[in-house]
Amino acid sequence: MNLPLKIATRLVREEKKSFSTFIMRLSIAATTLSVAAMIIALSFINGFQQVISNKIFSFWGHVRVMHYDPVHASIAEDVPISGSDSLAKEIKKNSAVSSISSFATKSAILSSSGTIEGVLVKGVDRHYPFKKINRFLVKGNWPHWNDSSASNEIAISTFTANQLKLDTGKSLLIHFIQQDGSAPKTRKLRISGIFKTGIDVYDKVYALADIKMIQKLNNWNENEIGGYEIELKDAASMERATEEIYGMLPPGWTAYSLKELSPEIFDWLHLQNTNKVILISIMSLVALINLITCLIILVLERTKMIALLKSVGGNDGMIQQIFIYYGSWVMLIGVSLGVVLGLSICLLQQYGKVIRLNEEAYYISHAPVEINGWQIVLVAVLTFAAAVLILFIPSYLSRKINPVKALQFK
Repeated sequence: MNLPLKIATRLVREEKKSFSTFIMRLSIAATTLSVAAMIIALSFINGFQQVISNKIFSFWGHVRVMHYDPVHASIAEDVPISGSDSLAKEIKKNSAVSSISSFATKSAILSSSGTIEGVLVKGVDRHYPFKKINRFLVKGNWPHWNDSSASNEIAISTFTANQLKLDTGKSLLIHFIQQDGSAPKTRKLRISGIFKTGIDVYDKVYALADIKMIQKLNNWNENEIGGYEIELKDAASMERATEEIYGMLPPGWTAYSLKELSPEIFDWLHLQNTNKVILISIMSLVALINLITCLIILVLERTKMIALLKSVGGNDGMIQQIFIYYGSWVMLIGVSLGVVLGLSICLLQQYGKVIRLNEEAYYISHAPVEINGWQIVLVAVLTFAAAVLILFIPSYLSRKINPVKALQFK
């Protein structure tokens, strides 16, 4: 029979209302809240990173192949390159590549009822993988493509539609700015659809139209494009895939990962990893300090019990084991309850979307949750292991108790 374990279990289960029992329950509650907070924080931060990254990649892919320009801005018009079906097929053979499509951009001013709004029109062709951005379509449809002529339809963001007070099916005038300084070229287009990504840098800037129109406005031939937009199967392979794709390109071309083109968004996402470390460190410290406090109080309150055990032959090692077992029981209960509470709150948010957010500030209308099983296991195991190791500090106090002096007082 493991006597230290049996005594520790008895101490945990005792029902009498003593101060040590209150402290034990308080320690369990603190550990529960700390572990739950760590799980919730990790799941919410994972959700933010996952959802926002997917939004960014869905609209612009993971890699862009373009003409090399050392001072190119992410929202500037493109220098034309000659599209090559053979090169596109070669890039598509890369195991990391999911799709490749051509695009071109053109600066323009939209006008309606005396109101104007500047946009960068992104032109794509009929082979563009619209399924990846269908979730952004709020109303209407994406532009329809004609085999012979350029489509006269355009999709605009909800921000632009609200600014111009327009809806699907309405017409507007679009004035395309010419780089040579000549008078803008004006076209009358019909709004086929309205989209919303929730990311200001896209919703306030971009509109979607037919690439043939941009080619015609720029006096390009049908083979000239602004570049290729490449979607990968896994965002984790972005840097490696960008290097591999760059090695396939002819002189004067380059490949940019989206991290290079939109560093401000990815810096914001990377900052969340720092938040993870800070929050987990604080919560772990709170849990451990509460456990140490609980055990010190218990040792002091159980002075007579310790003295009695020593007087009947109990050695210091055995008595120290009692309090280590006791602390381990408290921590195990707290960690288990914390996991249950944390998962419950995460699942409630995942399916109920209880916590709403300002989409303009956070790029999403509700707090997203991404539950990662191995992270939860890691939090539980590391918290418990750290607590067990640190239990030796307060439990060492039991060795200092003199049974003769302790039993002199009633």
